[in-house]
Amino acid sequence: MDVTMQSTFAEVAALLALAAALGAVGLLLRQPLIVSFIAVGLMAGPSALDIVHSGEAIELLAELGVAVLLFLVGIKLDLKLIRSLGAVAVTTGLGQVLFTSIFGFLIGLALGLDAVESLYVAVALTFSSTIIIVKLLSDKRELETLHGRIALGFLIVQDLFVVVAMIALSAIGIGGEDEETAMRIVGVLASGLALVGAVVLFIRYVADPLTEKLARAPELLVTFAVALAAAFAATGEAAGLGKEVGGLLAGVALASTPYRETISARLGPLRDFLLLFFFIALGAGLDLARLGEELFTALVFSVFVLVGNPLIVLVIMGSLGYRKETGFLAGLTVAQISEFSLIFVAMGVSLGHVGDGALGLVTLVGLVTIAASTYMITYSHQLYRIFAPFLGVFERRRAFAEEAGADDEGEAPPEIIIFGLGRFGAELGLRLKAEGLAVLGVDVNPAAVRRWRALGLRAEFGDANDAEFVASLPLGRARWIVSSIPLLPAALTHEDARRTLIQIARGAGFGGLLAVTSHDREESRRLAEIGADLVLEPFADAAERAAMALLEGRTGEA
Repeated sequence: MDVTMQSTFAEVAALLALAAALGAVGLLLRQPLIVSFIAVGLMAGPSALDIVHSGEAIELLAELGVAVLLFLVGIKLDLKLIRSLGAVAVTTGLGQVLFTSIFGFLIGLALGLDAVESLYVAVALTFSSTIIIVKLLSDKRELETLHGRIALGFLIVQDLFVVVAMIALSAIGIGGEDEETAMRIVGVLASGLALVGAVVLFIRYVADPLTEKLARAPELLVTFAVALAAAFAATGEAAGLGKEVGGLLAGVALASTPYRETISARLGPLRDFLLLFFFIALGAGLDLARLGEELFTALVFSVFVLVGNPLIVLVIMGSLGYRKETGFLAGLTVAQISEFSLIFVAMGVSLGHVGDGALGLVTLVGLVTIAASTYMITYSHQLYRIFAPFLGVFERRRAFAEEAGADDEGEAPPEIIIFGLGRFGAELGLRLKAEGLAVLGVDVNPAAVRRWRALGLRAEFGDANDAEFVASLPLGRARWIVSSIPLLPAALTHEDARRTLIQIARGAGFGGLLAVTSHDREESRRLAEIGADLVLEPFADAAERAAMALLEGRTGEA
């Protein structure tokens, strides 16, 4: 079926409409967006609707999407965070990667794939989708549980493996048969070292002061981040390392800054939008008829990922002294492959190492495993109750790791999160801390964050009205969210900001109480109607206390 469009704009509009429609269907089926995007790519391709004809424009957006995605991987790889990984995260992560790659390679050979295809597919199967896992665990409010924190730990190990795999693949892709190959390899290695050196210097001397100035205008900070990702990706491609490695290094360059969480949250929606075009470009190069030939092989690999990956995590965690329930719940989180799997194999296709058949195979495995694992994670506790009688072999007589608190607790999760770190917010935070409560402050003003930290309080730079950022905060054990954001000249604008924070917090699964500040009683009534559990009136409260002091004859003390 050939749906011919009159212009590139009309073509993109049709693709976005198709993405919205399939996304709505996916939402009804409780599927993550990536499943709908893969389906859009297949339906828009030449074997179905054949919408895609503006190849260059789609490919450009796809490449920018990959650069932003890998930038967001790099920005999470802060050296302090990597050093803080517990033994269970490292052991489980490396064990799962080794198990999946070795046995995946052997299964590929047994199914008739050649050695190179088997290797590519095996490595692709080791990646799990951080985006999907974090979203599902967040929806279930399990990010801060023991199995949730362990899962996030070995996802970081997987991300490190992504970095190594991408760099190794770029180096392998240099090869050729001409006499200048050795010189080209030396040149690329030298360029790579120079790029890494530039990143180190940028981190050491430029990153913090530059981002602090840019953070005064959050939109400019985001624009700079995208520009840095694109510039490093272009530099990486010119150096022979590939756009993917360049994007990763750009993220690493900002990973140690205090604004990395805000940058990551702000770029999340852009990443999702641009990744749509990656899957469209991918689907445009696949033949659905040929995909049918790979169906049996895809099902075998899918069963291996859905069963084998959770099983090896369960075995490793049981041997480390964790209960079978913890191992089972953590293991289910790696029962799928990720968007990186498709990007990795697509790199192999572009280098001529594997054909479109391998890419189609991994695409099918992605559809099956992501769709199935979504339900597995959503109903993980029900599944555990079914399989618990058969899991005793994976548990030691004493779960000594959990009894001894072997997992790294780190900082206590905040009981109260305060948005707006002005004079009222700072005084409130100090008094709550003095009462022994764990408090986290959030402000979009870098100077306010610095002042808050100077008082010995925990603080994050971020926007209260940024849904991605708010969802990334440790909301699970918080009892209160307090908005003490200073009132703006236009009261309506401020009320809208408070309304947005209430909606975002509830949408992110926050089940605690919400308090906001107000100037007058009528405004307080409206805020209570839209969901505020407590409305604070700082001026009225202060005036009431002053009046009481005067009436009691304690003017001098006041």
